[in-house]
Amino acid sequence: MTTDRVYNVLFLCTANSSRSILAESILETEGKGRFKAYSAGSQPRGEVNPLALKELQALGYPATAFRSKSWDEFAEPDALEMDFIFTVCDTAHGEACPVWIGHPMTAHWGVEDPAAVEGSDVEKGRAFAQAAHFLKNRIMAFLSLPLASIDKLALEQHLRQIGAMEGATAKPAGAG
Repeated sequence: MTTDRVYNVLFLCTANSSRSILAESILETEGKGRFKAYSAGSQPRGEVNPLALKELQALGYPATAFRSKSWDEFAEPDALEMDFIFTVCDTAHGEACPVWIGHPMTAHWGVEDPAAVEGSDVEKGRAFAQAAHFLKNRIMAFLSLPLASIDKLALEQHLRQIGAMEGATAKPAGAG
């Protein structure tokens, strides 16, 4: 890996409506041009959760132009080649993933589904804020890795360790 190129990163979640959207926006901004972030789902809901967009706005991240889309878009023969793929929900992690072009590095960064929280608007908002917090912590740890100077095996280990950070829903070895 080198530092003179832009790395493509795909965040996967079943519905592609909350966690993967949060991660896409956060990495796109925090990656400062070194990373191009995307998100998709195995069973896309077809719309982005408005609370995810509200949380992104509250944190100062872009909250427009997102859409809930299928991971099939990224598995086509002419699709962009991904360098990294991270599952952010346990359901997507357990599903049979498409064969990814280029054999990207993968890891599971599971975070509880904020859209599953029931209760008051305050409780729902708190769940989205917590999910964004956990995802941002993982993304910042990822961005601090010296990609150009560590070997693939060490990088894979670091990616798994990031997935086990605070708020992890599961600690499996890899992703789809």
